[in-house]
Amino acid sequence: MGGLLGPTAALIERYMDLLAARQRVTAGNIANADTPGYRTRDIDFRAELESYLSGAAAPQPYPIAVVRESFGEGAKNDGNNVDLDQEMQKLAENVMRFTTASTLLQKEIQEVRSAIREGK
Repeated sequence: MGGLLGPTAALIERYMDLLAARQRVTAGNIANADTPGYRTRDIDFRAELESYLSGAAAPQPYPIAVVRESFGEGAKNDGNNVDLDQEMQKLAENVMRFTTASTLLQKEIQEVRSAIREGK
């Protein structure tokens, strides 16, 4: 998508891919809230975006979830550390970020359309 729309749109697209991956990971955390020994997972946005911006690694369509260790903090007796309130907060935050990114991408597309119309 970045070819016609430019580098900003490509960055927004990558950010939205990361948000979609985070949504899947968070849904997995919620689904495993009662699984003994399950450890909460999350996406490391900073590392993924820095890797993308530096060109060090080709962007993965589904970023690898980074396991966040918490050594008993908040863990239940069975070793599971999923906090449903925190996971629901992540989902709500993710929706807000995705909506904002989508709006920014729509504005980029509108600018290209406007430039095309002016060129006719």
